[in-house]
Amino acid sequence: MLKSDQLTINNIRKELDAISREMIRLINKYELSATSQLDVVDMARQKITDKEDYIRFLELSLEGRIYGEVAAAIENMENERGADRTH
Repeated sequence: MLKSDQLTINNIRKELDAISREMIRLINKYELSATSQLDVVDMARQKITDKEDYIRFLELSLEGRIYGEVAAAIENMENERGADRTH
């Protein structure tokens, strides 16, 4: 997990790439194929038989969401700064 002083778009993208790779490994291992994002957790609960893998799946899901929200906030701040400079 990145520290607050490491939260840059590039670092967040690297973390999201690592999270995606690990998620894909778990998705392939347990043949997860939800048709909706809302079904993912229920499907994981049913199909992931190893408790540690299930916990890691939930951690990765949460980390991915947090990093995505932080990246969006940083991009919004950068866009606002850019707009302020042009006015």
